[in-house]
Amino acid sequence: MGSPPRPHAVLIPQPAQGHVTPMLQLSKVLHSKGFYITYVNSEYNHRRLLRSRGPDSLNGLEDFRFEAIPDGLPLSDNDDVTQDIAELCISTTKNSLAPFRDLIIRLNNSPGVPPVSCVIADGVMSFAQRVAEKMGILALVFWTTSACGFMGYLHFSELIRRGYTPLKDESHLSNGYLDTPIDWIPGMTGIRLKDIPSFIRTTDPNDTMLNFDGGEAQNAFKAWGVILNTFDELEHEVIDAMKSMFPRLYTIGPLLEFVNEIAECPSKSIGGNLWKEDPRCLEWLDGHEATSVVYVNFGSITVMTGEQLEEFAWGLANSKCPFLWIIRPDLVEGEKAMVPEDFLMETRGRGMLASWCPQEQVLSHPSVGLFLTHSGWNSTLESICGGVPMMCWPFFAEQPTNCRYVCTKWGIGMEIDSNVRREEVEGLVREVMEGEKGKDMRLKAEEWKVKAEGATMRGGSSNKNMERLISDLLNGTVPLTGTDN
Repeated sequence: MGSPPRPHAVLIPQPAQGHVTPMLQLSKVLHSKGFYITYVNSEYNHRRLLRSRGPDSLNGLEDFRFEAIPDGLPLSDNDDVTQDIAELCISTTKNSLAPFRDLIIRLNNSPGVPPVSCVIADGVMSFAQRVAEKMGILALVFWTTSACGFMGYLHFSELIRRGYTPLKDESHLSNGYLDTPIDWIPGMTGIRLKDIPSFIRTTDPNDTMLNFDGGEAQNAFKAWGVILNTFDELEHEVIDAMKSMFPRLYTIGPLLEFVNEIAECPSKSIGGNLWKEDPRCLEWLDGHEATSVVYVNFGSITVMTGEQLEEFAWGLANSKCPFLWIIRPDLVEGEKAMVPEDFLMETRGRGMLASWCPQEQVLSHPSVGLFLTHSGWNSTLESICGGVPMMCWPFFAEQPTNCRYVCTKWGIGMEIDSNVRREEVEGLVREVMEGEKGKDMRLKAEEWKVKAEGATMRGGSSNKNMERLISDLLNGTVPLTGTDN
């Protein structure tokens, strides 16, 4: 009798930075626990990673391999930007299933490669789940959102049934209708319609994202297991409600903490940033006092108008605080992002602009005292892990949900009005950096940092859940419903 084959996990994120990052973190943790890993990018993002990380960055290791499948979208003139999310969702659903199935068949017929034992699919890449199920392979979904964001998506169909969405007309976007309390979603007390993921803000019953994300969320009920990058102490009410909905729910966050705790695993250093990082950012931060710098980054998808960019710029300038501002070239919709020349003159010597940075390291740097953020879930978790309070300017999807929890449930953030004005930016920056409310937020942020660390330590909730996940992946079985090879 030979020993059982090594477990082989195939992981496939949605091809967007906010999904690539946590899926890669989970891959590293599983690899450190003895799993053979195949990580599946889109061909578009595979090329981007090669450009940002270097030609040898995706050669991987003997037991941590990178593969790529097409997303079905036509090639664009600019292939270093985030693709249109709605188009990407529809295209991968239609065009990526067959290439993914062919990949699994090829892996299972490759000499020296253990047979695929589980597929972990992004929550919005359910085609991969269907392929695995049909081939008799354990299929789990990893929703890379917060638990509260995922719970919001799970109730899209009920919001439609009850008539909350689609909106009757566009006046509902501004007449106070979005302040309507929603008091019937389990575990989400005090939530308003405006705090539900933003795709409900449409008048179109055929809206792509309203129907797509709502449908993908419901699909999670068919998965063998559901993984969330959060920890029980942070979102206990929502998680408790969700446990009765999903018999195998694994809350294993913050994954960043697990990766940081990996000792000498070769995969730890594999990078996943789709833009080239500017190494000068950390050097610049080294020259500043503790908690003195405002860090500004609106993530990989947020776009704004040129006027909004200018309001943020002058709000930062007038606060007189040193700042590190990440400005993607495509941050301004329809044009290249450019800050005013007189703003650069005004802030010379106390501000640094860069196109991308190693955010996890920035938010753990002692000089950073405030994070001006779009409230994406990775950014929110990284800020919590760094003990850094937030100023929130949510853009879309579940970012308004995260913002609500950051500001009202966890007490570590303040929200900026969507119609941004420089006076408000200046005032909130000063309040957090110098005021009493800022001191209170910083204390709470430090408390949540300690809780996040504790969750992943031995005996912590996420540590126990990670051990349970790995045990279940090693011992789980799924009935064979069909074969494709």
